[in-house]
Amino acid sequence: MNSTLGSPANIIGILFSVILVSALLIWVERRLLAVWQDRLGPNRVGPFGLMQVMADMIKMFFKEDWIPSFTDRWVFVLAPTIVFITMLTGFAVIPFAPGVGIIDFNFGLLYFLALTSLSVYSIVLAGYASNNKYALLGGLRAAAQTVSYEVFMGISIMGVVMLAGTFNLREIVEAQRDGWFIGPQFLGFLIFLIAAIAESRRAPLDLPEAEQELVAGFHLEYSGMKFGMFFVGEYLGITLSSAVIVTLFFGGWLGPGLPPLVWFCLKTSIGIMFFILLRGALPRPRYDQLMRFGWKVLLPAGLLNLLLTGAIVLSLHG
Repeated sequence: MNSTLGSPANIIGILFSVILVSALLIWVERRLLAVWQDRLGPNRVGPFGLMQVMADMIKMFFKEDWIPSFTDRWVFVLAPTIVFITMLTGFAVIPFAPGVGIIDFNFGLLYFLALTSLSVYSIVLAGYASNNKYALLGGLRAAAQTVSYEVFMGISIMGVVMLAGTFNLREIVEAQRDGWFIGPQFLGFLIFLIAAIAESRRAPLDLPEAEQELVAGFHLEYSGMKFGMFFVGEYLGITLSSAVIVTLFFGGWLGPGLPPLVWFCLKTSIGIMFFILLRGALPRPRYDQLMRFGWKVLLPAGLLNLLLTGAIVLSLHG
């Protein structure tokens, strides 16, 4: 293990950068959607509207942190902290660059899958504790959606594991020195991308909080900083998913000319912008369409990709 991994400078720098990026994504999303939809977007508060993020944060800090009397108080308070902590700790295994990271161990990919699974507890508990039928329906939708698409996500990355021969994310990056896995694992990449959108509950797959059907879904009764934790947790999830996609399929920090950390940040930024573009480009499907597409299309496609990759690996190394 590299001796610089896990150093205080690495831990503080990564956590500070991740939280800062997640906060700035509020502004980035608004500006990019405005450009793509031929609107102005934030442009009044500070240069280019940059201070709009600070204004929103100040408003959130000072807004009344109300807990309805009909809720399950302690579960209601606990729920938003779960999604924030699970998404934030997921960055512990991300290999940003050689010598830049928090921890390096052989099951980093399984660690990522475990944390994405745990994050759904936040949504389910929020829906249950709110004692509101719309919030409960949103929580139930999130549970079914996340559990289903976890299956497809897990199957989609098995091809990468076969090619690299490891669950270690740093070793997966090193295995791509002769070519990124996006080529031989393009089908796996598509499945992983769709599953990541579904698990992060981003538009157009934001059905657990579909405002036309569920008002605001699982966070209907939340306000103040507790709502803010759900909000930031969503952007943390986008950043984490983009970083994992870059690590698994686009060579991580590998690239010519520029420093490794710059390459990783550049690729991850493109992934984040793609997540944002989807929100302004695609309509939301019905819930039954989403579940049917997962089990009838993504599952067979993932198994086919697994079988083909296994056959190729065996023919080359058998």
